[in-house]
Amino acid sequence: MDLEKQPQQPAVPAEPAIRASDADRDRIADILRDALAEGRIDAEEHAERIDAVYRAKTVGELEPLVRDLPAARPRPEAPQRHVYAHGGEDPAVPADKLIAVFSSTTRKGRWRIGRRTHAFSLFGSVEIDLTEAIFTQRLTTIDATAVFGSVEVRVPENVTLRGAGTGVFGAFEVATLEATDPEAPVVVINGYAVFGAVEAKPKSGKRIADLHSKLRKHLGG
Repeated sequence: MDLEKQPQQPAVPAEPAIRASDADRDRIADILRDALAEGRIDAEEHAERIDAVYRAKTVGELEPLVRDLPAARPRPEAPQRHVYAHGGEDPAVPADKLIAVFSSTTRKGRWRIGRRTHAFSLFGSVEIDLTEAIFTQRLTTIDATAVFGSVEVRVPENVTLRGAGTGVFGAFEVATLEATDPEAPVVVINGYAVFGAVEAKPKSGKRIADLHSKLRKHLGG
């Protein structure tokens, strides 16, 4: 039989890359969090891998980040649910959106923050104060975009704070924190600032000091 006359087999097309979902990223972030708590990776390597997690666009980019780590621990038969003081369970919280266009938007006080928050400022300002917020999960991601505007995030001092972003004729500043408690919430700030500013840091006692100063002036001290 003449091999040259055999019909050519059609090439098998490569399978398309599967786009990563928020749940896929959260799963990988949970494995990295456990690895950090167990001492398998240090804080610097954890920060680098978390940065890669939230830059990944496909599932194929996520898997290598945990290939050298144990698989996630098996979950209980029923998914873990958070119960609050009022006795109710935490409902499914969709991604929150805070938008300021030629205006200002503020979220502060005692409020429940979900897994992901989108903050967008265009010639405006967005202020997110987490110092009294109720965290419904270990990992909270804030996607912040400031265009000729500002996004300001304040966190309590007992959380882990990380960020990965870019400033284009602007400033993207995240004051990295590492909580001493391995079970403390983790807040990750992603995004960019174009002719604007994105800032995230722990809330300081400056406001209290200012109040004391004003009180001394009022009393003539």
